[in-house]
Amino acid sequence: MRLLRAGEESVWISTDGVRLEGTLGVPSSASGLILFAHGSGSSRHSPRNNFIANQFRKAGFATLLFDLLTHDEDLTYKTRFDITLLAGRLVAATRWAADNESVAGLPIGYFGASTGAAAAINASVIMGQAVSAVVSRGGRPDMSGDYLNMVTVPTLLIVGGADSVVLELNKAAADRIPAEKELAIIPGATHLFEEPGALEEAARLATEWFLKRLINKSE
Repeated sequence: MRLLRAGEESVWISTDGVRLEGTLGVPSSASGLILFAHGSGSSRHSPRNNFIANQFRKAGFATLLFDLLTHDEDLTYKTRFDITLLAGRLVAATRWAADNESVAGLPIGYFGASTGAAAAINASVIMGQAVSAVVSRGGRPDMSGDYLNMVTVPTLLIVGGADSVVLELNKAAADRIPAEKELAIIPGATHLFEEPGALEEAARLATEWFLKRLINKSE
């Protein structure tokens, strides 16, 4: 199990008759909250998402990484790809955060990876003005279906240049998003951004997106 850093605490989110475990990290004078939606087969312990969450906290954002599925649910292939269920869990976590005194009232952003990106996009449509921005890393926004046509928040799609299939899917998805959007391609990066400097660049791009859209909205 990952050891908690200073400023982090384990939390439980109850929804749909289940309890989902998460890690809430709140830096001093937090200026926003980023909720993570991981991809299928991953969890709140994802080393890549935890690296990026740490970068967000350094920039002054609180972070919430949580398991979108219970252990038993995650064993079922169909459940892992149930975007409606995953988006509903993210919505529940967002509402939980709104009632948590540590982060209540902070502007909210979603950071989704792989299938979690589709869940983040759909949840942003459901939550409306409660969410200020979305970032997808190596995501599958194509799995959002008709929700893509209803996106109203600024959306950044980060894709590896060597992740050819997902890149084409993101290009097509970006064309369908009516809101402010940007497709950021990291040259030479593959799906997991394992190449030297690739994950760092993804974190930098995401941080800049959230800094402008969550904090400096007038710019």
